[in-house]
Amino acid sequence: MGSDLYTHPRDLLVEYMARIYGYRMTTTSGGNLSIRDPGGEVWITPAKIDKGRLQRSDIVLVRPDGSWEGEAPPSSELPLHQTIYRTRPDVHAIVHAHPMALVAFSIVQQVPATRVFHQAWRICGTGAFAPYRLPGSAELGESIAGALGARHSCVILENHGAVAVGADLPEAFQRFETFEFAGKSIIKARLLGGEIRELSDADLALAGEQTGDAVEPTPPGAPTTAEQEVRTTLQDFVRRGYRQRLFISTHGTFSARVDGASFVITPHDRDRGALERSDLVRIDAGRATAGSRPSHATALHEAIYRRHPQIGAIVNAAPVNVTAFSITNAVPDTRTIPESRLVVRSPVSARFRLQFEDPQALAELVSPKQPIAVLENDGVLVTGSTVLEAFDRLEVLESTAEALINAQALGPLSPMDDGAIAELEAAFFPAPHG
Repeated sequence: MGSDLYTHPRDLLVEYMARIYGYRMTTTSGGNLSIRDPGGEVWITPAKIDKGRLQRSDIVLVRPDGSWEGEAPPSSELPLHQTIYRTRPDVHAIVHAHPMALVAFSIVQQVPATRVFHQAWRICGTGAFAPYRLPGSAELGESIAGALGARHSCVILENHGAVAVGADLPEAFQRFETFEFAGKSIIKARLLGGEIRELSDADLALAGEQTGDAVEPTPPGAPTTAEQEVRTTLQDFVRRGYRQRLFISTHGTFSARVDGASFVITPHDRDRGALERSDLVRIDAGRATAGSRPSHATALHEAIYRRHPQIGAIVNAAPVNVTAFSITNAVPDTRTIPESRLVVRSPVSARFRLQFEDPQALAELVSPKQPIAVLENDGVLVTGSTVLEAFDRLEVLESTAEALINAQALGPLSPMDDGAIAELEAAFFPAPHG
């Protein structure tokens, strides 16, 4: 996700505050964003304005001499922003807010370990910690700038919240969102009680090598009506999944067959929340449309489609509760309610490196009867005969995982017994006659 050169800072700030507020990463009165333009002027959200109703006319312009122009004063945290900009010439956007997971880390003086998830490590790097200082004070800005130093991009503010910085606002938001995702996943994993696995340097290097650039190009051709329909359906479900936080903006792959030899897949490194039909990439017999960058999971999806003609859609995703299971190398128990068992069936587990080193072996693990694999430290792989079926399975799996984690606070699990499972499967998956 890169900055739109033709979008005014006012509009970018309104757009990204709407995401942050809409995803409950801040409150009506909390949080502030800013952009520093090439001339050194800072555009910042105002003080004492409802973040849920922010308008472009509310945005305040702060000049290099400290004077400002706007209908309301700039955020009380303006000193924080000014100090970071003064000490980090590479930073041109700042996100500060109070998402619940990162606040939880802030009040126990801890920083989320981004090595639990390769995308968090790639986007956020190692998080930092800034000692408490009075909100709105110059001292708070100095504390945060000191913690950021020259190389950090995400920092936990003791007893306060978090800050993420970037070369532009989309990058700062990506980092903030991904940092929060790592924090939420770790909290959920600790509630599960298992040992949290962090990725090794070798694991991170392996994941970092994977891009869709290795796919050979094919000349672009006019899409068929079947492809147009697939693109429309995929765009709808990817955006829906992002709104439901089944994806984060920087992670998640969804594909669907067009015919026996081709499929359409999400691109590499595009904002999942703003995906357009034209961003999707067609793969024909292992070759991508020239000029496109398909997802790094393209080879894996290709292997699954070749191995299982009945599978028509595949999704890689990392919803928080399922990811909590994946970073503790556990699999959700679907013997919870009938819907879980019938829709999700019985997921299998796959080691982290398998998807990168041996896609064919991972393709063997899943099937129409075994449609889901929980990927160690990388969320989940879900298959289905249609996009709708794959998406429904993802939703049901995440709901099941959340129910299992919540149940930890209530008492021992009471899953359906073997007799109930056998009765359920006989009723809904009867053995064929003859």
